[in-house]
Amino acid sequence: MFYLLNTLIQMKIILNNRHLSKILGPFNDFGYVPTMGGIHEGHISLIKKSIKSNKKTIVSIFVNPKQFNNVKDFKTYPANIKKDLTILKKIKKLDFVYIPKFKDVYENKKKSEIKIKKKFKVLCAKFRKGHFEGVLDVMIRLTKLIKPKKIFMGKKDFQQLFLVKNFIENEFNTKVIGCRTIRNKNKLALSSRNLLLKKNELNDVEKISKNFLNLKKKIKHTKNINQFLKKTKKDFERFFNIKIEYLENRNTHDLSLSNKYSESKIFLAYYYKDVRLIDNF
Repeated sequence: MFYLLNTLIQMKIILNNRHLSKILGPFNDFGYVPTMGGIHEGHISLIKKSIKSNKKTIVSIFVNPKQFNNVKDFKTYPANIKKDLTILKKIKKLDFVYIPKFKDVYENKKKSEIKIKKKFKVLCAKFRKGHFEGVLDVMIRLTKLIKPKKIFMGKKDFQQLFLVKNFIENEFNTKVIGCRTIRNKNKLALSSRNLLLKKNELNDVEKISKNFLNLKKKIKHTKNINQFLKKTKKDFERFFNIKIEYLENRNTHDLSLSNKYSESKIFLAYYYKDVRLIDNF
């Protein structure tokens, strides 16, 4: 199927490292968009930014088991390669899609020695043990394989962007570009996990999201922002029947707790039924 698609569309589909090395060899100006599939408008926005600023653009689709701290979460992740390729082939000037197997990414079986500083073990790093170690490990491996000039990532998972940018730019001659969060018409941040929600559940989450977004206006003249958010967390949990892991205002430069409105974001993670959703604004 993949090889047939390759003959019908402009973009080339790369299935292993030998093919990757052969195809990418002549080029040195790559924009790279790493994904775990479930392609949506947020991914498409990243891809178009890459196409605009690089001679060649490559997208990877790899659901990395090592960044899931919950086996059930990994098994239910909404991956659909056929659907993703149908979407990607419609993007003009997208050059390559890399769909590696586990052995391609982890051909070097050397155990990861990645250590995240204690001060950054907040937010998702606090609640998802080993998650970002897995993310950083796979991003380092993929960067070594692809050797991109720029990597494009969304700001919806700001902590992930923050950590990847720090680790990758310190180790490689690669720039990590953070791109704005893409939202639907009802202001819900686009996410592959939204595919796990039924239509009525999606409507509920959109209403919840709007209420969270309104907090940004409310904290502008609040003296103790995080104290206000603690109370709000309890109120929202009770009113919307959700479980909030964190609702905190943090400095965007070092992820420290902040009671200042400027140079900060409200960070949020919550469970709607069994689906974990994150946002920042």
